[in-house]
Amino acid sequence: MSVRQGVNSIAERWARSARALKKEDRPYGEALVRLAKMHSSEAFAGCDDALEGVVFSVLVEIVKRQNQADREEEPRVDP
Repeated sequence: MSVRQGVNSIAERWARSARALKKEDRPYGEALVRLAKMHSSEAFAGCDDALEGVVFSVLVEIVKRQNQADREEEPRVDP
């Protein structure tokens, strides 16, 4: 199985798992599935393992969103 096929397979399993979550947790599981696919194409180049590619993709988005949130929280000082 190629890394691309592996990523798709993992995302499908995660989607099934997300549907099995409690109603209030489903949106978070579904978000993980979306995040897993966001950078998977780039991860194919550097990852030999599908799970590594999925986790890399999710972590890139988490770090990016955290940095955006940090910038929004910075106090704005007039010069």
